[in-house]
Amino acid sequence: MSRTRFSEFEVIPAVDVQDGEVVQLVGGERGTGKRYGDPVEAASNWVDAGARTLHLVDLDGAFEGERANADAIEAVVDAVDEGIGLQLGGGIRTADDARGLLDAGIDRVILGTAAVENPDIVEEISGTHPGSVVVGLDAKEGEVVVSGWTEGTGLDPAEAAARYEDLGTGAVLFTNVDVEGQLSGIDREAVSSVVDAVEIPVIASGGVASVDDVVALKEAGAAAVVVGTALYEGEFTLREAQAAADAV
Repeated sequence: MSRTRFSEFEVIPAVDVQDGEVVQLVGGERGTGKRYGDPVEAASNWVDAGARTLHLVDLDGAFEGERANADAIEAVVDAVDEGIGLQLGGGIRTADDARGLLDAGIDRVILGTAAVENPDIVEEISGTHPGSVVVGLDAKEGEVVVSGWTEGTGLDPAEAAARYEDLGTGAVLFTNVDVEGQLSGIDREAVSSVVDAVEIPVIASGGVASVDDVVALKEAGAAAVVVGTALYEGEFTLREAQAAADAV
């Protein structure tokens, strides 16, 4: 089975790392983050709470274009059981970088800027590590943005998703930056448009404020949802969200 195929809908906790600490940004804006402590502690807590997959992001890497929290990410990989899925994004710019991470225990690499600037990288990595690439499409005002959400590309998210499906990506991570970290609710229509454009799994992210948002994303066809701020702020528990989704 492909590494990017989900046997059932998953609620995936986010462990976004900046300066070695867990941080949740608001609207993808640098400097807006609230800190939530040690990444290993956070990851371990989410696993204890029932997480089957963890979503790891090197935020400094996303902004700077090269990985800056490798030690913190490696510590998380070492701390969690092998049965826990790990997907990582932020600062992965070359096929060699991606392969090194995959060989070191990461299950899925998330490529955003690298995939936009060099679409062939998706095929290159998939050739040696099938099903291991997730293309991250971050959208502001309906346009895919890169370089830590600071540069527009002119690409429509749904059209871009279809293009990367043709190139062999195993899944798409669609993040609605407009509502990221704001606990303001999701944009279901935006997610549905990406889901409808492809046959591969779509992982949704951004704006989840309630269990109802999680359920709505499952109903929209997402294969999984990444949740950050709402879980860290205690709006609901991981078990509550997963149970609600499983009941649909």
